[in-house]
Amino acid sequence: MPGTVGVLRTKKLKNMYMITSEVLMPIAILGSLGTSIYFFTKVMTDYILKKKMIDKGYVNEDTQAIFKQHTLTDNKYASLKWGLITFFGGISLIIMEYVPVSPESPLPYGLFAVSVSLGFLIYYFLVKREAK
Repeated sequence: MPGTVGVLRTKKLKNMYMITSEVLMPIAILGSLGTSIYFFTKVMTDYILKKKMIDKGYVNEDTQAIFKQHTLTDNKYASLKWGLITFFGGISLIIMEYVPVSPESPLPYGLFAVSVSLGFLIYYFLVKREAK
């Protein structure tokens, strides 16, 4: 009977994986699509609003300079931030490939979270040092 327990456990894990993938896959796809549509709409409406304000004369030269300065400072280090986050996330995925863990272990999630956090911290200290 010991072999039966192993088979039942394997079937249970496969069923749990199927249920999880059937639930999480649509949530991830719809969440990504919804987030993309939201941010695209937000960027476009902000642009249209600023353009109409400038065209109608509600904005003087000083305010236009603030708009331009605001967009320059926001995007100055965006590529660095996402590059570091992606790099450290990828490093954690490579490390997880070589670390043997059980399927129920929370270690991969923790390793990924710590790696991405390390990327954010490095970004923060680089930008802070550059601001001085």
